[in-house]
Amino acid sequence: MENESCNTDQFDLNTLAYHRAGRHNNPAGTVIDINGVKIGGREVVIMAGPCAVEGQDQLLTTARAVQDHGGNILRGGAFKPRSSPYSFQGLEEEGLKLLKKAHQETGLPVITEVMDTRAVEMVCNYADILQIGSRNMQNFPLLKEVGQCRKPVMLKRGMNATIDEYLLATEYILAGGNPNVILCERGIRSFETAYRNTMDLNAVPMLKKLSHLPVIVDPSHGTGHAWMVPDLAKAAVAVGADGLLVEVHNNPDDALCDGPQSLSIDQFKLMMEDLRSLSKALGRGLYVSENAI
Repeated sequence: MENESCNTDQFDLNTLAYHRAGRHNNPAGTVIDINGVKIGGREVVIMAGPCAVEGQDQLLTTARAVQDHGGNILRGGAFKPRSSPYSFQGLEEEGLKLLKKAHQETGLPVITEVMDTRAVEMVCNYADILQIGSRNMQNFPLLKEVGQCRKPVMLKRGMNATIDEYLLATEYILAGGNPNVILCERGIRSFETAYRNTMDLNAVPMLKKLSHLPVIVDPSHGTGHAWMVPDLAKAAVAVGADGLLVEVHNNPDDALCDGPQSLSIDQFKLMMEDLRSLSKALGRGLYVSENAI
């Protein structure tokens, strides 16, 4: 007997388990304001910066480039979940302090990852958006903890998670009282080994059909190759992503984390030029920050 495919057109969205994340709660879609940067509107928001904060010069050079070329939000990891315990784990609070300094110099809001319930309060003191990484998508104590904080949360899809499992994970944050949740498709694990993950762009229109939450796409982790990032970024915008999360480094060859998938500053500049043209052709445009210094 053939397996029947799931037809979402037959769903009664009001009966789904997504009591708070479901599209029926806000058919127009949720727009989240991050210090004046609006995520979920018509314009495309760009979050960019290094995978890991390695030092002041590296971070500030990259942050200024992100600002100069039209980025809206600075990304950077102070706490790094790594497969090997011997890999660079991040600068922790010292990295958070450097992110704060970069924010003060550029005006760019900051997104950074929190991995532990014990670190949530600390990260909230420095960051504008808390990121929950793929490995922690179903870390329910962590989801409950960030659900009680006032900062917006970007929840990345687990590398092995279905759409249903993903949206149910958002319910933990929303049920805790935090309505400002951003979704992020970052690629899923498949049998393919030519690239780091399989970029599931099908997820973008599906998530936007089922949920009112904004959807970001991370083509850096979705591919693992810097040369692929610009094309997947453009494809993500074409299928309706509300924004992009892109890794940029001032010297990718010397990066302590994810160098092969990080754009150089020149590559980022060229990608932004292409995205500006594409988004305009689609009747959208890139978001222009008003609060950047």
